[in-house]
Amino acid sequence: MQYFSFHTHSTFCDGKATVEEVCTSAIAQGISAVGFSSHAPVSFDTAWAMKFEDLSDYVNEVERCRLKFRNELLVYRSLETDFIAADKSIPFEEVRKIAKLDYIIGSVHLVYNPNKDNAIWFLDGPPVNYEKGINECFDGDVRLAVMTYFKQIQEMVRTQHPDVIAHMDKVVMNNKGRFFNESEQWYQDVMEETLQVIARHGAIIEINTRGIYRGKYHTWFPNEEVIKQCIDLNIPLTVSVDAHHPDELRAGFEDAIGVMQKLGCQFISVFEGSEWKQKPINDVMSS
Repeated sequence: MQYFSFHTHSTFCDGKATVEEVCTSAIAQGISAVGFSSHAPVSFDTAWAMKFEDLSDYVNEVERCRLKFRNELLVYRSLETDFIAADKSIPFEEVRKIAKLDYIIGSVHLVYNPNKDNAIWFLDGPPVNYEKGINECFDGDVRLAVMTYFKQIQEMVRTQHPDVIAHMDKVVMNNKGRFFNESEQWYQDVMEETLQVIARHGAIIEINTRGIYRGKYHTWFPNEEVIKQCIDLNIPLTVSVDAHHPDELRAGFEDAIGVMQKLGCQFISVFEGSEWKQKPINDVMSS
């Protein structure tokens, strides 16, 4: 099996180990490549995103480790960059240039209601914040909140052109069937619409394993049904463990590869050199 971790956090954001510690552990675990993707700075204080003043150090430290471990490990520099709205986010292209990124991962953790002042729903974190955010930011209208989440992903793809889309249906994690059901027609419709936008713009969707191995959800982000839709639409897929600790660098990786193969996916996106490449899944599994 060729193991890689292209969505990896460190102590520059909410990760639990330094860049060098992650690299050392990756080598010991037989991982071929690590792409560091700390949460990019946002325009307000958070407990999980990198500080603006640390960005230069991040660039330098990843580059130092790239050179130090060049004979043992491929090291790439990325950022997981949040999109909120055109006037509330740093343009991804600026982030690419400033941080000299190999690639960029786009995500939505903060859902903005443009019809209500300062209404930003943080859908991650403790489940209690999920319901509180729906009530405060969307006046309890769950359907509007979830639809806005997916519309925000669509706008991110159309305007910011991320290479990879992180955990694209993470809006379900803290729902757990409490407020809406994924089988409802409106949800199916907005999911299909979102996948069509992604397919037209050529972005990669990651199959994120973190929800399973952290016990926060029973399946991947996105789930098997959505993975199958991606395959049918020829949307390129990769696997991301979304590691926040070195012990997680291979967590759920083989299972995610296995479900891709079971559902008929023949290729997986792997970053090599300076670009994303489509590699046969069989080659990754047999390496």
